[in-house]
Parts: sequence; C-alpha cells; structure tokens
Amino acid sequence: MNLLRYWHTLKYLRPIQIYGRVWFSLYKPIPDLSPPPPLRARYGRWVEPARLKPSLVGPQEFYFCGTQASLDSVGWDGPDMERLWRYNQHYFEDLVAQGANERRDWHQALVHRWVTDNPPGKGVGWEPYPTSRRIINWIKWALEGGKIEEKAIHSLAVQARWLEKRIEWHLLGNHLLANATALIFAGIFFEGSEAERWLQKGIRILDAQLTEQILEDGGHFELSPMYHAVVLRDMLDLYNLATVYSQIPILKERLIGWTDIINRMRRWLLVMSHPDGDIAFFNDAAFGVAPSTAELENYSYRLGLQSVPSPSDGVTHLKQSGYIRLQGNSAVAILDCAPIGPDYQPGHAHADTLSFELSVGKQRVLVNSGTSTYEAGEERMRQRGTASHNTVTIDGQNSSEVWACFRVARRANLTDLSIEQQGPEIDVRARHDGYYWLKGSPVHERYWFFSSNKLSIEDRVRGKSKVAVSRFHIHPECMVGFYERKGMIERPGLKVKFEIEGGKAQIEGVSWYPQFGQSISAKCLSVYLVDGRMRTTFSFS
Repeated sequence: MNLLRYWHTLKYLRPIQIYGRVWFSLYKPIPDLSPPPPLRARYGRWVEPARLKPSLVGPQEFYFCGTQASLDSVGWDGPDMERLWRYNQHYFEDLVAQGANERRDWHQALVHRWVTDNPPGKGVGWEPYPTSRRIINWIKWALEGGKIEEKAIHSLAVQARWLEKRIEWHLLGNHLLANATALIFAGIFFEGSEAERWLQKGIRILDAQLTEQILEDGGHFELSPMYHAVVLRDMLDLYNLATVYSQIPILKERLIGWTDIINRMRRWLLVMSHPDGDIAFFNDAAFGVAPSTAELENYSYRLGLQSVPSPSDGVTHLKQSGYIRLQGNSAVAILDCAPIGPDYQPGHAHADTLSFELSVGKQRVLVNSGTSTYEAGEERMRQRGTASHNTVTIDGQNSSEVWACFRVARRANLTDLSIEQQGPEIDVRARHDGYYWLKGSPVHERYWFFSSNKLSIEDRVRGKSKVAVSRFHIHPECMVGFYERKGMIERPGLKVKFEIEGGKAQIEGVSWYPQFGQSISAKCLSVYLVDGRMRTTFSFS
C-alpha cells in the first residue's frame, strides 16, 4: 500500500523537483563573506505597506502560532519549538508590523543579535524560505527608516549570496516566488555587478513563474486564499520598490504587467473573501499569516492603484481556479469546484472537493475547519481530511489521499460542472471521482440550489458504499438547536433554519482552527445519507 501511495504521489512531480532535491541535499555551498556591494541611491518614497499584528511582545519575547517564548529561553534553533514557529522567528515580520516604529530600538537590537548568533549557512534560519522572507523584511524596514548597521548590511549581502545558490527548485510554487522576490529586493537595495546579477536572476525567475503561477482569473495556482494573499502582498511590495527606485529600467518596464497581475489578484481575493472582510478557508488557510483583504486593498490605494470591482449579486465563477461565489441579498456562499491545486505541487491542498462556506449578513455560519499546524501527526491529517470540510465522506475515507504534512497521492477529479441562473435562483451541479478506488466505485454528486433566502444542498452517491456522511461545520459563535429533521442556527442578530430530507442527522462536537496554534470547540451537523441521498436546506431572511 505504501508503494502504491508513493507511486500516486511521485508520478506527478516534474523532473526538476526530483533532481533538484538530490542537488539541494548534496550541494553544500560555502558562505561568501566578502564585503557587501555599495547601497543604491533612492529616488522615490517608500509607501506604507500592508501590516500584520505585532509578534514581538517584549524586547526579545516572541509570540507565534499561539505560543509565547523568550529568545533567552529557546534560542534561535532546536526541537523545543515547532518548525513553523522557528520559521516565523527568522522572518522578522515584526519589523514592518503594526506599530513597528514604537519598537524600533527592540528591532535594531534583535537584528544585531541575529547576526551575532546565526553563523552563515547554519541552522533553520538559513533555509531558503526564511532567508527570503528575512531579506525582504530587513530591506522594507530600512526603506521605512529603520537604522540598519554596517554589520547587518554585510549580513544582508551574505544572505543574498547564499540564497542565490539555494533556490528552491525542488519545491517550486510560492517558495520559488519568495526566493525571486528576495533576490530582486537585494539586487535593488545594493548596486554594482553582483547586485545586478541577483536582480537579473530574480527577474528571470519571477517573469517565468508569474506566467505559470498566476491564473487568468487572478488566482494563485496553489488555490489557498491565504497563500494567494501572501503572494499578492509580495507583488504590491515589488510595485512599491519600483516606485522607490524608479530610475531602474528593468523595473519600469514591468510596471504595466505587474499592475495587471496585481489587479487580477485583488479581484480574485475579493471574490474569495467573506462579507466580514477576510478569507474563506479552502486548502491551507488561517487568519494572521497574510494581511487581511481590507489591509491589502488599502495598501493598493496608497500605491495609487485603481479600485477593482467588488463581487455583485448572482454568480461569480473563477473558471481557471474553479471556485464559485453565489451572492444574493444578505447571503454569500463560496463553493469549491476546484482541483486540489497544481499536480506537481499540492503541498497545501486539503481533501475538500465540493465543500463550501456560507455567510449571512457579515457573519459566518458554515465554515471549513481551517489550519492550525504543519507538524506531522494526527492533527495535521485531521485538518486536511474530508471530514473537516463541508462535503461528503464515503466509508470514512478522504476524497483525495492526503498524507504526511504536504503530500497527496490519489486526487479527486471534478466532472460535469454546470451553472444555471434564472433571476435570483442559481443551480450549481458537479461530481467527482475521488472515491472511485473504493469497492463499488462510488461517485459523489452535489447540487446547490441558491436564492436570496435559502441554500439547499443535495448530495447523491452513485455506486455502492457502506456509509456516506454529509457534514456542515457550524461557526463556533453560533448556537445550534436540533430536533428530528429540523433545527436552528443562531448568532446575535441572526437566525438560520435548517431542514433535512432523506437523511439521518446528529450534532457532533468538532474543532475550528482559525489561526495557527489555535483550536476552538464547535459543532457539526452530520447527515448520514439514506439510500445514497440526502437534502439539507438552510433558510434565512
């Protein structure tokens, strides 16, 4: 079974990922400690960027992933903290976070200590992704007026040289975009032949990857609203950088193209956000990793970019991504009729095919479970699994074979998608083959019937199966009352009735994971299909 799983995982990889991993493991570059190139003169003004909440809560006290720890207690490396916590520690995101000016002395001391405590090329902090994020953040900090000492400037050059030799070709995806963005930042911040080499390499990678990774509808191809927002922020930062160093032809030549990409990405993010102003939870997604949709929009306005159309009532189909937004009156439903992501890089995919989320007014009602950890184990598997999403499990299996932390073997393929609209009434239908390998080769079909005051979901399972369950995860701030086939979901100022036909239902305890390191108790309406069929209708005014 494990050999079959490996086959279904590895057959999708590109050759560069295979030999790139071998090269990355065997090639051990020697850090180049030669003096840094000179700094480049600036011509424009750095515009205030999009910001996250502070993560430095004391001079050397970090708060990441729900855990607070002091640098003196945990150091910069080691197994006492989760890997993602360590990654965040080395990003230096707080240098450009909310209220950063008030902590400038802390930042200067912390940058100095990082350089002293982290020998070049050693430890988790020198892995390519945290190195990329740190280069970007240190330079953004300097552009905002942070006092970057000669020792740190030298370190920046050493980091750029190191990154140039550690590009993540074995991973591709959003990591490769971050590598390219960091090289561009370093190549612009410094000048001379070495800096020009970094800039040219970063631009070459970025040009090629934007063409591949940003879909025609504006979505980032990994299909995670969270990582989409991360990439969008980087694109806005690059646009910002191009205005500061407006004399550099290679940047000026790309401003029109970047503007088009940014605006398509902004539009996509608006479609994939709820009326409360933040992202829907599909694939790996959580609050606090990327700036909110509103924060990114405000950044766009500060950069002088024009507004993009907000989603309107009716259907918005992101055809290349596969997501569908249904909007009418006070309700918004966002449907997952998407592939799990790019075949060769589904690392942030969940087994959530044909799931959806629902808001009424500005309040979320039905939610996918979110993401709280990247650590290998039962929790990571549960959060990626089908049962943690608003869709159907068959015989206790996942619709796509997620495994380990970032692996997927067999994948669900969507077919027979149709969208029909008559006035305010919208009918969406689709099926997927993610369970074809089970005995009886069952196929899940889902029908959404949407209007301004109700949403009906009809699930059918074609073929033989033992147990099929349709789950509806309810936002933890909601109260749920249920008797036989009818019930009520309530929040302050909100009442949503539901009624079940053709299924047997029960309320189960589950968890919602809105941020990394955070788990909140919630309820789930689980409807067991009878004779392979059920229909649940949610009504709201």
